Amino acid sequence: MPRSDPAARRRVRPWERLGLAGLVVAVLVSAGVAMFARGNGDAPARAESAPLSGATRDDVQSVLDRWAGAVRSGDTNALAALVDRSAAPGFLDAEQSRARNAAGVPFEAFGYALTDAGGTPVPDDLVAALGADEVIAPGVELRYSFAGADPVPATAPVSVVLARRGDVWTLVTDAPVAGRDVQTWRGPWDFGPVVAARAEDGESLVLGHPGDRATVEQIARGVDDAIARVTDLWGSGWSRRAVVVVAASQAEFTSLVGSEHDGANIAAVAVAGAVDRESRSASGQRIVFSPASRQRLDAGGRLVVLRHELMHAAARVDTVDGSPLWMLEGYAEYAAHRGDDTQARQIAPDLASRVADGMVPDRFPRDDDFSGSGSAAYEASWSLCAFVADTWGDARLTDLYRALAGGPRSDDDVEAVVERELDTDVETFLGQWRDWLARELG
Repeated sequence: MPRSDPAARRRVRPWERLGLAGLVVAVLVSAGVAMFARGNGDAPARAESAPLSGATRDDVQSVLDRWAGAVRSGDTNALAALVDRSAAPGFLDAEQSRARNAAGVPFEAFGYALTDAGGTPVPDDLVAALGADEVIAPGVELRYSFAGADPVPATAPVSVVLARRGDVWTLVTDAPVAGRDVQTWRGPWDFGPVVAARAEDGESLVLGHPGDRATVEQIARGVDDAIARVTDLWGSGWSRRAVVVVAASQAEFTSLVGSEHDGANIAAVAVAGAVDRESRSASGQRIVFSPASRQRLDAGGRLVVLRHELMHAAARVDTVDGSPLWMLEGYAEYAAHRGDDTQARQIAPDLASRVADGMVPDRFPRDDDFSGSGSAAYEASWSLCAFVADTWGDARLTDLYRALAGGPRSDDDVEAVVERELDTDVETFLGQWRDWLARELG
């Protein structure tokens, strides 16, 4: 299942619901809204929301650089020196755990950067409670990449509050700030120690946690073959690398792929950050296996799903959101099984049962057919693409994908594209497809 937006969701650390320990003020963070009860501190400093001045910007960026360096290097002592004395103890504990967890991650880059966006005004009560000379919540993003695996760095949002005491800036929290819909993205290192395995190509990477080490290594052994299969169908015009994450919990899966995907019903999702079609590059391409995939998939099934999701990654820069799902999913499913000895009835058991009962489909699957379990729609979509490949060849099927993947289309537009690309009329096409279904699945 493809996704073009990382939908930065993240796990809420337990202390973020408990507030700033040791202060008279109580802070409650819930759904991005902060409520503050005024304490007995000095009069609050003026909250700053304009872009930072040059000198302040340099000082704050220096703190962010040291923060990133401490996390990346696992320097827990440096983190202790960076965290404000009035920050909740849980913030430091979480940052230090994070740094230890990240020790197994082969980062090529990992840094926090100020953005050009102005900051968010910090609530007066928090300013007063901290008793600092200045408190700010600037625009910040994480920029990171995995060595060899990421053609371009990925970016992710960060919500951070910093305090200045004299000339020294420190970190207060990375919890959401009231009035700003930004939450700090959480990576695999926020959910426990990370184990990593390289594919034989030396570039592609699989990440997971110690309890899933065997799965991580098994997927890593299958990545090269999956890349070769996808490239043989799609062509070489993509990165031919993969980053795969095996999520250990639903919270981690949701953080990485978005809350709209239910990990109980989905084995894996392909996600990406920004897509630059002019340079033909995409950042943050990830294939994320859900925790439910442990029960739903055996070793062979994981490799089939890997090929399916990798096909979405390969076609990312040529695929626009809203394109007909039957083409996007059917092509990926065809790529997943192409070259296997698996019989059509095994690939599409539900569809085979319907065909045997005389319920042969007579139209292209619609997008809303994929709601719920959607198995019949996926299987019908696979069969359409397999039929096109059998009748016109893989190259014509790939041309049809490229022609239909340019964005939303009406039913009439879809039919016109099919007729143009395959040099046939839709009525004949659907009739031949029904005959193919009866022959292959009946």
